[in-house]
Amino acid sequence: MSPLAIAQHGMWISARTGAGTAYHMPVVITLDHDPDLAALTEACRLVVERHPLLGSAVAERDGVPVFVPAAEQAPLTKAEGLAEVVAEPFDLERGPLVRFALVGGRTLVVVAHHLVFDGLSKDLLVAELAAAYRAVGAPGRAAGDVGAADGAPAVAGAPDAATTDADAAGVARDAAAVLAEAGVFWGGRWREPAALAVPGGTLRSRAASPGEASEFRLDLPELPGLTRFEVLTAALHALLGSYGNAEVATAIDLSTRTPAEADLIGCYVNELPLFSRPAPETSFAAFAAGLREELRASYAFRAVPLSRAVPGLRPHAALAPVSLSYRRRASQDVAAGLGEVEWLAFNGTVRGALQLQFAVAGESGEALVSLRHDPRELVDAAGFAADLSALLAAVAADPARPLGELLTFTAPTVGATVGTSDVQKHSDAAPRASVDADDPMVARILAIWEQVLDLSPIEPDDDLFDLGGHSLTITQIIARMQQQLGVEISLDDFFDNPTVAGVVAVIRS
Repeated sequence: MSPLAIAQHGMWISARTGAGTAYHMPVVITLDHDPDLAALTEACRLVVERHPLLGSAVAERDGVPVFVPAAEQAPLTKAEGLAEVVAEPFDLERGPLVRFALVGGRTLVVVAHHLVFDGLSKDLLVAELAAAYRAVGAPGRAAGDVGAADGAPAVAGAPDAATTDADAAGVARDAAAVLAEAGVFWGGRWREPAALAVPGGTLRSRAASPGEASEFRLDLPELPGLTRFEVLTAALHALLGSYGNAEVATAIDLSTRTPAEADLIGCYVNELPLFSRPAPETSFAAFAAGLREELRASYAFRAVPLSRAVPGLRPHAALAPVSLSYRRRASQDVAAGLGEVEWLAFNGTVRGALQLQFAVAGESGEALVSLRHDPRELVDAAGFAADLSALLAAVAADPARPLGELLTFTAPTVGATVGTSDVQKHSDAAPRASVDADDPMVARILAIWEQVLDLSPIEPDDDLFDLGGHSLTITQIIARMQQQLGVEISLDDFFDNPTVAGVVAVIRS
């Protein structure tokens, strides 16, 4: 058994509280030929054998989630359609956390849960699956000989040039020291992201909702002193600023892989915020250089989830309404002998209002883009994509021009205030439950909170998140309440009532 990493714990909480398919990561392979079913089945088994995390489940031990072997392994099944394979829920308690299915006889669909999978894992899985499929029937070669050297790509995680020796050293530093430093760093930067105005709507959602997706291609310029990832990030912030947002906050996916994890399938990613104030008189080059400095300062804390560094941070499926994911993808050559890969297959759900996923081909700068959005909030996705494309073309032509000459800036938006969200569950204005201070159950639950939080005294109306609680402390409190008091409360009820008084009121209702 191994415990979930800190970043995975919040994901596990969200998955249990109704995130739908938000954490399903599909890879779709159109096979070159009618498959040898026995060889393909064996190839799938070999990949899971090499990466046993795929064949795991999640069990609770005293409120702490740990990976355990799944109740059964993942067979290669047949399905009528792609959507049903992607949408089928994962039973996290039984596992496995991967599934393989043939659709229509010539389409192989692999879906893994984000708890055990990330963007680079797609490249690794496809390469090893293709190598295993080629090797299974090769004369004189044992199936068990298939390994990482048989085609696993040497592909860097996102973003460009972000994994440096200094970063690797930072990840290896004493965890407590890094956590303390991260608290200081984010303490001066974090604020609840404001809603963002866009043409025809406002981006507020930080929940997981049914979404729509479109794919297009972009050419990403590489400017002096900037990586393509940094140019793209600056362009996204500048575009959102031009729509009338005085301050822009986005969530950025950062790889946490170290060299020791380069060939491992798993979840090695963390989401961190990036804030900016685009001004029309600032040149793009200067604006991008400023964002670069802020990004690189945050890299030292890339392995620390924001919920551990910022006390009182409430759980959401998305850190901000707009998020950006970027990685260099493997070429189609890694799937030689197997088929053609759809690298950015959509899972049907968007976390937040807008997710932009970029997969860049090698050093060329040609990016495949998946724009995933909540159509209730981004009503003109095609227009947004066209604006971003036009801005990047203008930047490539003259990065020294002021933003106001590259873009038409509208007046700052009045209605988009910090922290607004039409799906936010927790409100400071919510009515407080009242309890009798002499109630024995109140006293026993207060004692549990004080034990878990290592904090005393705690009052019945104290908010768990204001006390520094987070997803792990919630599950530990729930587990101890069940063990010591014989009462159960759901995660949803806990999130809606994060005080001892509120918890007691739910139990008694």
